[in-house]
Amino acid sequence: MSRVSMPGVSGGVLVVVAASLWGTTGTAQALAPASASSWSIGSVRLLIGGAVLLGVSRWRGSGQIGPLLRRQPTYLAAAAMAAYQPLFFTGLTKTGVAVGTAIAIGSAPVLTGTLSVIVDKVRPSPGWIRSTAIAISGVVLLMVSTAGDPSLDPLGALLTLGAGGCYAVYVVATRRLAPAATPEHIAGAVFGLAALAMAPALFSTDSTWIAEASGLLAALWLGLGATAVAYLLFTSGLRTVAAPTAATLSLAEPVTATLLALLLLREPPTALGLGGGLLVLAGLSMIARNGGNQSSSYGGGT
Repeated sequence: MSRVSMPGVSGGVLVVVAASLWGTTGTAQALAPASASSWSIGSVRLLIGGAVLLGVSRWRGSGQIGPLLRRQPTYLAAAAMAAYQPLFFTGLTKTGVAVGTAIAIGSAPVLTGTLSVIVDKVRPSPGWIRSTAIAISGVVLLMVSTAGDPSLDPLGALLTLGAGGCYAVYVVATRRLAPAATPEHIAGAVFGLAALAMAPALFSTDSTWIAEASGLLAALWLGLGATAVAYLLFTSGLRTVAAPTAATLSLAEPVTATLLALLLLREPPTALGLGGGLLVLAGLSMIARNGGNQSSSYGGGT
C-alpha cells in the first residue's frame, strides 16, 4: 500500500508546512460573511475536509480503515478534533485572530509534552526543553504585541486554551496510530468520525453564508487547504516526529496567523511582535538542527 510521502522532505518540514496552513484558519474566518457562526464554520470545515480525506483513503484502498475503527486512539483523536473546532473559532471571536491562535497553539507543546510523559512514559530532552521554551517565549511576545486591549477576554482565553488541550490529545493519539496505518487512512478515519460528530451543528445553525462568494471561498479553503492537505502532511510527518516535537514545530501556526493579520486584517506591526516571531523561528530552527525526530528531540521511543 502506497503512502503519502515526499522524498527528500523530512517529517519536521511536513509538520511546519501543515502548521503554516493552519495559520490561515483565523483569517479565513475573519474574511467570511458576518453571519457565519463559529459552530457553523467548524462543522463545514470538518465536513468538507473529512469527506475529502475519506475519499483519499478509499482511493488508496479501504482495508486499513476497519482496524483503525477498532482502536481507542482513533476515537480520542476524532473527539478532540471535533471539540477543537467550536472552542477555537469561538475563542477567536473574543480574543482576535493573532492572540487566540497564540494561546491555543502556544499552550500545545507544554500540554502535549505533559501528556506524552503520562501516556508514553517518555521524558523531554534538554534540547527540546530549551528550543520549546524559546519558541513559547516568542509566542508570548506575539500575543502581547497584538493584544491591543490590555483587558484580554478571559472566556476567550479559556476557550482557546481548551482548544490547545484538544490539539494535544489529537497529536498524542494520532502519534500512537502512526505505526499501524498510512497517513491518509489515519486522517480519513479520524476526520470522518469528527465530521459525523459535528454534522448536527451544521443543520442546527444558519449555513446560508456558504451561498455567498466569500463564504464559499472560505469554506473551500478551510476544508481543502487548512484541513485535508494540512492534516495529510501533518499525519505523514508524525511517522518520524515525536508528538511533543510536532507540537513545538506547530508554533509556526501563530507566526503565520500574525503575518496574515498584519497583511490582510491590517493589524499594525510592533517591535515586540517582530521579536516574538524571530524567537519562534529560532526555537523551530533549533529543533530542525536536531533532526526533529523522536530520539534527538524528545529522548525515547513510543
